[in-house]
Amino acid sequence: MELADVSGTVPGRYWGRLEDGRIVCEVCPRLCKLAEGQRGLCFVRAREDDQIVLTSHGRSSGFCVDPIEKKPLNHFLPGTPVLSFGTAGCNLACKFCQNWDMSKSREMDKLADSAAPEAIAQAAKKLGCRSVAFTYNDPVIFLEYAVDVAQACHELGIKSVAVTAGYICEKPRQEFYAHMDAANVDLKAFTEEFYWKITKSHLEPVLDTLRYLKHETSVWFEITTLLIPGENDSEREIEEMTQWVATNLGLDVPIHFTAFHPDYKMMDKPRTPHSTLAMARRIALKNELHYAYIGNVHDAPRDTTYCHVCGEPLIVRDWHRLQAWNLDSNGGCRVCGTPCAGVFEGRPGTWGRKRLPVRLSALAV
Repeated sequence: MELADVSGTVPGRYWGRLEDGRIVCEVCPRLCKLAEGQRGLCFVRAREDDQIVLTSHGRSSGFCVDPIEKKPLNHFLPGTPVLSFGTAGCNLACKFCQNWDMSKSREMDKLADSAAPEAIAQAAKKLGCRSVAFTYNDPVIFLEYAVDVAQACHELGIKSVAVTAGYICEKPRQEFYAHMDAANVDLKAFTEEFYWKITKSHLEPVLDTLRYLKHETSVWFEITTLLIPGENDSEREIEEMTQWVATNLGLDVPIHFTAFHPDYKMMDKPRTPHSTLAMARRIALKNELHYAYIGNVHDAPRDTTYCHVCGEPLIVRDWHRLQAWNLDSNGGCRVCGTPCAGVFEGRPGTWGRKRLPVRLSALAV
């Protein structure tokens, strides 16, 4: 395993050379073309010494123990704590970014914690976490670091989780997800117009990632869509999106509709009405998706997992806290025996909705 030097810089993978002398970064579909000394839009991948390097290996913007449901993942080791962290930068330019102080950062001093892969794995074990999540900013931009952390975690029996927009090219996609156990993919909308106007990216590569996860990997994944009033919240768009999920990914992929609040460069939009979230969930269920949830609002009934055959409440949640558990030891409904899709290990965890900020340096003492 290649470890970071004191500068946090390691050679990057997935790049090519152009005839005009520039180097193209081939990690994500943005395909940034760089002269010596330039950085990509993500800011953490740069051209130095005539190669692409990752400048944030071994450096984090901070750690926190969260409930796994906050990622959100409702069907992956429910009730367990996850050690969450990110770096700086992002390969999208979302006007509504709700982690913009990290993901849009151009200041490397935002990376406050020195965090070697082995130290992260040891911290997760010491804290009793069943998994480590790459989140806050998109882990595809720090692919080499994420892979190293995932490998170190797997050596200690700790699982790895990617919270991502899914904007990644084919070859790095294969390596990245070969080391992930679960993912939450942010399907930001279902129109190319939204993706280009609001995020300066494209829809089709994200759909490619979702198809790849479903049909070519064993990664457990769930989908999240942040509904923004007047932008991606029409009944027609949600109808088309959920029909696409049902047809291309199957009925067992959970989908989360979450509430927008004004932030970053989109302060002119109101908060998402509760009724819009309920409408989106209703359409998903009408299109026969088995598991649809709403988030960023308090609505325990619509955040509960139900058996899609008999309607029994299987996992009752209230603000990320599990209230009832009605799955048998095989992950099936206790009333009718129908399997509930997901990754379950017997009884659920008891972490609740606690949030625990962590400094790795303090754990090492």
